[in-house]
Amino acid sequence: MNDIFHQIAQRYEELAITVAQSEVIADQKRFMALMKEMADLEPKVTAYNDYTALQNEAASVRELTKNPEMKELAQEELSDIEQRLETLEADMRLMLLPVDEDDQRDVVMEIRAGAGGEEAALFGASLLRMYTRYAERSGYTVALMSISESDIGGVKEAVFTINGRGAFSRLKYESGVHRIQRVPATESQGRIHTSTATVAVLPVLEDVQIDINPNDLRVDVYRSSGKGGQHVNTTDSAVRITHLPSGLVVACQNERSQIKNHETALKLLKLRLFEHAREERDAAYADNRKSQVGTGDRSERIRTYNFPQNRLTDHRINLTLYSLDHVMEGNLGEVIDALQARDIELRLAAQMGKKA
Repeated sequence: MNDIFHQIAQRYEELAITVAQSEVIADQKRFMALMKEMADLEPKVTAYNDYTALQNEAASVRELTKNPEMKELAQEELSDIEQRLETLEADMRLMLLPVDEDDQRDVVMEIRAGAGGEEAALFGASLLRMYTRYAERSGYTVALMSISESDIGGVKEAVFTINGRGAFSRLKYESGVHRIQRVPATESQGRIHTSTATVAVLPVLEDVQIDINPNDLRVDVYRSSGKGGQHVNTTDSAVRITHLPSGLVVACQNERSQIKNHETALKLLKLRLFEHAREERDAAYADNRKSQVGTGDRSERIRTYNFPQNRLTDHRINLTLYSLDHVMEGNLGEVIDALQARDIELRLAAQMGKKA
């Protein structure tokens, strides 16, 4: 790792010399690009300089431990320095990880009831409530784009945005099949039923460049469906757009204006088409996302919500919490923190393997 940071420090010094040259200053575009690179490297250089200074200090104190009169005090000081070195080294490893440019973006989340009929739809409603409460607790804002509800208040399908800095960095781990185990209210024998719902999380890309032929679109206008309240409009303002070549269907019904719903639905369609194109270009990403989302079958899952035992299990990291009621109220922080920590651990291992 020292070699990597030494090269970074050398690059920083080269940039400092280059940006001071008059011909570079005159070229504003190049000057700004180099200054940005310097700004990106500066935290790494600072950490490396601090690390080097601590290493030198540790070497000096280690010499003092050879002096019988100074040994005890020097060993105590050396222990403190080594602990600071260990902490700084961990921070430096994190600095080497490539930044996910999508992490700071807003997200579009999609929840769809899977296996289990009406119980799966009720689970979908529970997930929508859980994510809404988590977003509110995190200072994010939620906007419902479209929803299809069942007769008894379940959610067959919901598409909504969660807006706030870093939303994708926190919620991207939620993509996949979620499984619920509980006794339905309609179950007279007290038997536990298993149902599923799928969750997809996409970063909102404001600069999506996708050309769509208007002739490839079928636009349907309809009245919002639901049990009443905020999900229902009194006019035929809801919009459903079908992209005929791909078969993708998007809908928006949260605005009373048909024009606004059309604009939002078209934006979502572009986002999905862009994501589809990116997946095709990146086979590894496609395989990963496919394994996360799956088909909604009961045998596939990333997480199980067991209500009789008040237990939540995330199967990807073997995390088990006996506080499901707490989590369902939107307290997802502990779960997401654990997923992030594991992700960082795996990325660090991969990065160190490449550098070795």
